[in-house]
Amino acid sequence: MPLYVKDPEVDRMAEQLSRLNGVSKTEAVRRALRRELDQVETPSEFVERGLAFTRALIARGNPAEARPVDKAWIDSLYEDD
Repeated sequence: MPLYVKDPEVDRMAEQLSRLNGVSKTEAVRRALRRELDQVETPSEFVERGLAFTRALIARGNPAEARPVDKAWIDSLYEDD
């Protein structure tokens, strides 16, 4: 199925990328789309680090020792000792 680009700015960017990389406009668009898809589909290092941190916190938790989070507990966070 063909892709028709009617936006002059998009056409200009594809032309510029094509010229800079020495490839056809089709190849320039293909590479740009592939890079974008790879970036979106592959979790970043920060996401992986965040997930590892969350997993470590969950592993350290002990539900048997958990206390309820109620108004009194929240208020205690703001009390001066």
